[in-house]
Amino acid sequence: MYFEIVTEVKANFETVVANFDQRLLTKVSPSFPPARLLRYDGNMPGNEVHVELNFLLFRQVWKSKIISFQKNEEDMVFVDEGTELPFFLSYWHHEHRVERKGQSSLIRDKVTFRTPLVITDYLMFPAMYLQFWSRKAKYRRYFRNLVFSEGGK
Repeated sequence: MYFEIVTEVKANFETVVANFDQRLLTKVSPSFPPARLLRYDGNMPGNEVHVELNFLLFRQVWKSKIISFQKNEEDMVFVDEGTELPFFLSYWHHEHRVERKGQSSLIRDKVTFRTPLVITDYLMFPAMYLQFWSRKAKYRRYFRNLVFSEGGK
């Protein structure tokens, strides 16, 4: 399954790229299941991110590895792939892209995932899509507050 969510934020490209980090990840994490960041090495190839998901009755660890990173004057792209996934996923590929758009920026989340069964791919799709769609408001709030706290840069 594949989907893409695009969010425009009112912060310049340099600000968004400089703040695409551990703090942002914790701010855009879903409300449910609550996630606890266990490890965050960064966005460069070989770096790892480990998250513990709390499903109330049980917990699952999700580990991803950054497999690529590119940055130029117009965009920054890095990709993480799942290396240890919750039971309901068998494959995870997430491309994070930040694009310059005048004094604003576009954040693109491109997600490809699979579950153990094709039927559960379709059942999981709405939940996965909504998890990332909910990031739109979180991204906007985070960067609006960041720009405001920096004095409108």
